[in-house]
Amino acid sequence: MSPMSIINEPTISSNGVVRPTFVEVELSRLTENLNAIRRHVTPARVMGILKANAYGHGLVETARHLCRIGIDYLGVAFLEEGILLREQGIDAPILVLGGIMGNQVPLFLDYNLALTASSVEKLMQVEHEARRRGATARVHLKIDTGMERIGVHYYSAGELLDAALRCEHCEVEGIYSHFANADAADLTSAQVQLERFMTVLQECESRGLRPPLRHIANSGAILQMPDSHLDMVRAGILLYGVYPSQEAPRTVAVRPALSWKSHVVYFKVVKPGHPVSYGSTWQSDHMVRVVTVPVGYGDGYFRSLSNHAEVIIRGKRYPVIGRICMDQLMVNIEWETAYNGDEVILLGESGDAAISAGELAEWAGTIPYEILTNINTRVPRVYLE
Repeated sequence: MSPMSIINEPTISSNGVVRPTFVEVELSRLTENLNAIRRHVTPARVMGILKANAYGHGLVETARHLCRIGIDYLGVAFLEEGILLREQGIDAPILVLGGIMGNQVPLFLDYNLALTASSVEKLMQVEHEARRRGATARVHLKIDTGMERIGVHYYSAGELLDAALRCEHCEVEGIYSHFANADAADLTSAQVQLERFMTVLQECESRGLRPPLRHIANSGAILQMPDSHLDMVRAGILLYGVYPSQEAPRTVAVRPALSWKSHVVYFKVVKPGHPVSYGSTWQSDHMVRVVTVPVGYGDGYFRSLSNHAEVIIRGKRYPVIGRICMDQLMVNIEWETAYNGDEVILLGESGDAAISAGELAEWAGTIPYEILTNINTRVPRVYLE
């Protein structure tokens, strides 16, 4: 594979040299994953979720690729993300999933972004602005079925539905909710949420309100709740080839699209009893070879990985030793061989060795979502065809 493009120009020097630490995104993996999800959920459509810099994969380039391969819909968290995509020429339907402020409504209309109407008050703000402009706003009604985040409670949704019916300048394009536990082994809570949502959909039907896009399924529900797929599913972390939890079944075969790589920049021999890095938390009782890698918590490689993580050099795993610094970390290769310039795999595969986002998450005491979304924007993204 050859690089298609390199993004994040501030991290590239005037002669085009990229930092030795970078993220590599295989766009063909995104295509494979989307196709696998589509086969699994058909006839439901697929919304590709691009929150948090497309889960670390790069917002704009990921969106461009998804549009090239015919994604049905895009989802972002914030208005700013939607505006950026529009300004970069992305013309696919885009839903902003997060809550909105009243003074943001004009921008939604300016950039043709679908809004989340999470209350009667929000819906009326949208209706008022659209009427003032003589325009039509696209909205998705948000129902809280048990997340307690945003959205009207399922047991008082009737007021929002009635308000939507009265709107003359809002096209109710969709209605949706969000699972709190669809990636768990025990689906009791998720099934209760689905039942609540289906009851609200029945209320819609009885009122003659028929939004064409009913959606609640996230990655966990795509994998194990086929009755939740409805008109559209929202593919987040699964689209990027990472499973949402250890408990979720692997009913859709996906592969990670993202690798995180760096290179050895220094090699030294460390004597017994000589501590490594801040706080002197690691030392050897025998002579070892230690290499330095130019990546740290300033790039999003968690400090909590100190003395827990491993990296791959020359097809073999080695432990990260001492505290991870802001911009550098050290690796113990014992008495084996490595040279300056050798590739270091932080996340990804090399030969038979692999380090997954799930494994990094376990070492760091977090979840794969945080591993991916925490990769800083100062790390260049390189896209492979």
